Amino acid sequence: MSDKIHNLGSGFWNIRGSFRIGGVINIGTQCSLVKLASGRFVFLDSYALTGEVRDEVMALTNNGQDVEAVLNVHPFHTVYCAQMAKDFPQAIFYGSSRHHKKIPEVQWATDLVESNPVAKRYPELKFSLSEGVHYISPNEMLHAGSLLAYHPASQSLHVDDTFMSPPMKLLEAVLPDLMLHPTTKKALKNEPNAGKQYCDWASNLAHEWRDVRNFCAAHSYIVKFKDGEFERALLKAIDKARPKLESA
Repeated sequence: MSDKIHNLGSGFWNIRGSFRIGGVINIGTQCSLVKLASGRFVFLDSYALTGEVRDEVMALTNNGQDVEAVLNVHPFHTVYCAQMAKDFPQAIFYGSSRHHKKIPEVQWATDLVESNPVAKRYPELKFSLSEGVHYISPNEMLHAGSLLAYHPASQSLHVDDTFMSPPMKLLEAVLPDLMLHPTTKKALKNEPNAGKQYCDWASNLAHEWRDVRNFCAAHSYIVKFKDGEFERALLKAIDKARPKLESA
């Protein structure tokens, strides 16, 4: 699987990359490039760009000089941050507190990526922090929590792990369009009504961002939705999981 860049229109590009578990199984990863009203750019997530994809990104961004910031929205996606900082040394790097601890060689901005000041800085994007589950789980194997980023102009949703699509096209016929991360139940906070809080948050998101047409998940591929389909698919996934999550 070679890296690919997809122009989803209105100043949003999704880059499908490679990530191998144990150096063998390629589960894929992603980052997205967003053009701001100022004409400058931000990345959602870090990735080591190579080959034709790197060439296209550099052509779009004035050889990288117009990249203003990199927003690392998933606390457990840290592998490529150091390389990204070398490739775009002038960019501001935003991350979670875990990014700061895990990759101290990167000069991180003081404002955390999930903070209100960062959201206000980039009105071209809408953000939502998963509720009811740990954003940074004390169990490093649980990656259900994340900061989701939606680009209304292109109707593109960038999400790592929290919501998933089938990992490969071959499974489309037997799996639903959208699924919750398999560790969601284990990632629930040890609080009363954590399961209900998560389900209500996700249901509200389905309504608020019902116009999503391009669903970009980290470890699969881009899913294209028609009018109303994203809302229905996410609500269906939530309704199916709600009994188990609320009884946890």
